This record gives sequence, C-alpha cells and structure tokens, in this order.
Amino acid sequence: MLIISGAVIIYYSTTCAWAVYYTIYSCRTVLPWTSCANTWNTEYCVENMKLITTRSSTVLKETQVNKTMAFTTKFAGNSSENGTLFHTAAEEFWLYKVLSITSGLEHLGGIKWELAICHLVTWILIFSSLAKGIKSIGKVVYVTATMPYVFLFILLVRGVTLPGGPQGLLVFIIPDFNKLLDVQVWVTACGQVFFSLGPGYGGLISMASYNTFHSNCLRNAIICTLACGGSSLFAGLVVFAFLGSMAHEANVPITDVLSSGPGLGFIIYPEAVAQLPVPQIWSVLFFAMLILLVQDSLFSTVETVISAILDEYPFLLRWRIPVTAAYCLVSFLLGLIFTTEGGMYVHQLVDWYIASIFLISAGFLECITFGWVYGVNRISADVALMIGRPAPLFFRIAWSSITPAMLLSIFIFTLVRYRPPTYGNYIYPDYAASLGWCLAVVPCIPLVTVMWVIIYKEEGSVLQRMKKSLKPDRSWGPGKSSCRDVYCRVYRAHYIRNSREKTML
Repeated sequence: MLIISGAVIIYYSTTCAWAVYYTIYSCRTVLPWTSCANTWNTEYCVENMKLITTRSSTVLKETQVNKTMAFTTKFAGNSSENGTLFHTAAEEFWLYKVLSITSGLEHLGGIKWELAICHLVTWILIFSSLAKGIKSIGKVVYVTATMPYVFLFILLVRGVTLPGGPQGLLVFIIPDFNKLLDVQVWVTACGQVFFSLGPGYGGLISMASYNTFHSNCLRNAIICTLACGGSSLFAGLVVFAFLGSMAHEANVPITDVLSSGPGLGFIIYPEAVAQLPVPQIWSVLFFAMLILLVQDSLFSTVETVISAILDEYPFLLRWRIPVTAAYCLVSFLLGLIFTTEGGMYVHQLVDWYIASIFLISAGFLECITFGWVYGVNRISADVALMIGRPAPLFFRIAWSSITPAMLLSIFIFTLVRYRPPTYGNYIYPDYAASLGWCLAVVPCIPLVTVMWVIIYKEEGSVLQRMKKSLKPDRSWGPGKSSCRDVYCRVYRAHYIRNSREKTML
C-alpha cells in the first residue's frame, strides 16, 4: 500500500499542476482555448465543432477530386490519436501549449518550467494542509468535499439547457446491455472503482484509524461507497450533457465526440465553460474545483505514507513538520519527469501498470488475507465488538467469495488479453512494456521479502512455520486496555465454542 500510494502520489499530483496551469490562464481577457490566434496554434485549428464539420467536408471533397489524400473525421483527442485533420482550439491549447507534447517516450524533451512551477504550487498546497496532521486535513476537507458538488450542479443545469444536452443525458442514462457482455468494460469499471474509491491504496485505512473504537465502521463504509458511486454518476451527467451539446453543434453522433483520460477534463470541460456567460469566472471556479478534488485525494494518500513513517519511527513525531516537508520535497523532485514535454507518455505508462494491473492483484490478495487467512467470522466478531452487531451475511459472502472471484477473473482476463499500452496512435516501444512490468512487480518485493523473513524466524518444519506465521500474536487487538480486555474475552469464548463444535463433528 505504501509503495502504491507513493508511486501514485508522484504522477497524480501532475493533474493538480495542470489544473493550476489552467486556472492561471483563465484570468486572461480572452480564454486562450477559445481562439486560434495564438502562437501555439497550427493552421488546422478551428474555434468550434461546427467549423470542424464544415472545413472537414470541404477538404474531403477536395480529397475525392484530387485522390491524393484521405482522412477520417473524429473530434475527441489529438491528431496522433485519431487522424483528425482539424482540431479545436481547446485541443491545441492542451497538446501544444500545456503539454508541448513530443513524438514519443524516446523524446522526453526538457522540463516545461511553467508546468514545473505549477507542480511546485501543488506540493506547497499539500504541505500546508498536512503540516499539522489530521486536524488541519479535517478543516480543509469541509471545503474540498462540498464545493465541487455546487459547481457540478451549476454546470448540469447549464448543460441541460443547451441544444443537444438532453439527448446527451439519454445516451448516458439508457443502458447498452450488449456492452455488459464485454469483459473489457468490467475491467475498466474495476480500475475506475479502485481509482475513485481508493481500496488498496491504504488511505481509507489510514483515515479510519483516527476514528473512535466504537465508530460505526459498517455504516461509514456503506456511505463512502454510495457517495463515491453517486458522485461519479453525477459527474457523468454533466459530462454527457455537454458532449450532447457538442455533438449537436457539430451535427455528428455523440459517439464521435467521446473521449477518456486527462483530455476529458482538459478539453471537454474548458469548451463547456466557454459557453457560459463571463466564461473567465466560470473557468476559474471550475479549475479551482478540480484543484480541490485532486488535493482531496492527495491528502489521504500522502497522509497514509506520513502516518506509516511516524508509526514505524515514533521518535519522529515531534519532527512531523520537517518529515512532511522532506517527503513533499522528494515527491516534487521525482514528479518533475512528468512535467517534461514527453511527460504524458510516462504518466500513461505508470498509470497503466501501477494503478491498473497491480492494484487489481493487490485487491485480490487483500480479500484472501482478510476473508480466508484472518477469516470473515473473526472480522464479523471484531465489527460486533465495535458497533454491537456482526457484519451482515451478504458482506461476509462478498468478502470471502464474490469479490475475490471477480478480481481474480478480471486479473486473469487482463493478462490473457494483454496488449502493450498506447497513447492515441502512439505505440510504446518494447522496452517501455518491460519497464512497466518492472514497475508492477516492485510493490511485490517487500511482500515476498517480509513473508520469507517471518517464516524463517519461526520454529519447526516449513509447514509448521507457515501455519504459525498466519496466526495473530499476543499483541494483536484493540489499543485501549478496556477494549482489549473485552476483545480477549470475546475471542476466547469464540475459540472455545468453535473447538467444541469441531470436537462434536
């Protein structure tokens, strides 16, 4: 969890740097992604979707006459991604101004210093929020967790009132059952759940450790899951409302303007806010909201690493601020590679192997550990000790059977259907895939190493050592002595009752 969190922090913070970059440029008299009269624009830049359709049709006619060239028309992404001849101003601002993207991973280019400064601002914000620990985070989260909903609601109302907006909502709401038969859809959904809810990263565990012993952990888990899924659906409504409007404007099916990845937030949304009155204000508000959202995720992830360091080395507690500053500085320096001109290719590579492939396998191992090694009955007894009632039967079945089976199936399918990562039409070289698999394997090294050390320290045969290593030692249990006494009595009674049942059987 610590290695995953540390790796994700380094590259995910770049998203916040991009948002800071857009926020700064939102303060201009004319939003730079609404005009083609900028130094970074090419001759293929158009200012809106309707012009793309018109100019593409004109060029297509000329192509058919001359029979010297052909092209395909698709409107989301970049030229290398889909062969589009013309791009919107928002696309070119993202590709040629923000990223200054190179031709591939082998051409990283230099550090884009404007983006590097925004990256520094990101880590200053993170440090300021974490310097005093969980108390400062709690105050910041009141703002970061509520303001985005207000702004999303405003955007949703505006999107629905635009021509084509309601049709976009229908595309999002009406299910395509044929897609449910596609396993790749479930793989993508699984990755989205890990990324949005955060299981496997350690942030949920780290934050929950600050609760009181008798806090209703079961209720909190249900609320967090529903809030996460509901937020994703709500954001999806906003996105598809504006996608419907863009498709209506360009007079093309909505499937022709769909995109995913970073381009969704930094191409589609900027075009959306440009349609609002006084777009500069709305643009600043939107990207400020995006900064808050990313910071909200980074807080818990960084706190996971910091709290683990302080728990392992308690003498550092009085040096919390210097420790936090040192960690933020190291993460900032490591993250500079993502601010290079080819940094997007590195970003996609790390995201593909660390946040997707490894997290699924880590989630499966977690379910096996808690569901079978520690045991769902023991977990249920622990929950009963905290909230006064055991975990429902459905939860126990899900922990021990349904979830691990789904994760294992998805992981196997991912390996069977494995294809090297791509970014648009750019195919990563062979060494990039090898590097990616090394990144995916690195988090496994401590797991295997510590497992071997613990088994080695036990006594007896190899099988006996393995059995002993899978049992909790005498120090296991609640931290408070009063709760610990109750835990020991409950566990002892539970152990005696199970032993008698086995003897009778």
